[in-house]
Amino acid sequence: MPKHLTFLPVLALSAAISTAAVADSGPNAETVVASVNGEAITLGHVIMAGATLPEQYQQVPADVLYNAILDQLIQQTALVQSRVGDEPPVVTLSLENERRSLLAADAIEAAMADVGGEDDIRAAYDAKYADGKGDAEFNASHILVETREDADAIKAELDGGADFSETAKAKSTGPSGPNGGELGWFSDGQMVPEFQAAVSTLDVGQVSEPVQTQFGWHVIILNDKRDKEAPELDAVADELLAELRQNALEDRIEDLTSKAKIERPVVDGLKPEMIKDLGLIGN
Repeated sequence: MPKHLTFLPVLALSAAISTAAVADSGPNAETVVASVNGEAITLGHVIMAGATLPEQYQQVPADVLYNAILDQLIQQTALVQSRVGDEPPVVTLSLENERRSLLAADAIEAAMADVGGEDDIRAAYDAKYADGKGDAEFNASHILVETREDADAIKAELDGGADFSETAKAKSTGPSGPNGGELGWFSDGQMVPEFQAAVSTLDVGQVSEPVQTQFGWHVIILNDKRDKEAPELDAVADELLAELRQNALEDRIEDLTSKAKIERPVVDGLKPEMIKDLGLIGN
């Protein structure tokens, strides 16, 4: 074994973990592939360490990756054995959070396991596109300025009869200003949420109240609105499956939390800023 450390990146809790079937004979997850002072390292440990590595490491030849991971586990085991004293609180808390996260992920998979068969997807498609129409598309223009005061003044001018396009050319700070503020056609999800929400509430020809986004303050006019044709089932099957699974998960979580006895006591002196104070945990 080389003397230099071969630590690979820390395993990500959010990494997807797939479980392969264990063969009836030959090496399995409990097969010991190394030991350090009698402490076993199994093939299962190596498999799990490899399964959650970043994508670039998955491309490494298997023999190289196997030996690198095993070296890392041996080195880590020796380091752990060299420690003196109790387990540091930061380690205990991290392990508890990791265990909670992994078991919750397993529960999520269970909640979604029986959702999304062909009949489910077809029923969701029929319900969503029963009228033969797809998602709505919007054609809007806007005037972008830096402050609420400027937006209020522009809205007053427009309410007084000022032409939207000419006002946008004269006062909008956005790149669409020279074009009269025209944004063309767009669907849900193509604009920032605050802008999209405002557009969705407008009637054709209606001018919005000032709307704030990360870019500044907008005054918006809805020029036109139309519905796209319903897509073919195959084109949206994956999207419908994701929606079905998300809905099943949300229903499951709501059911569990509504039945659970949940307490959030008021703690004297507790401040949200303490979330960044690692000093409270100790060494």
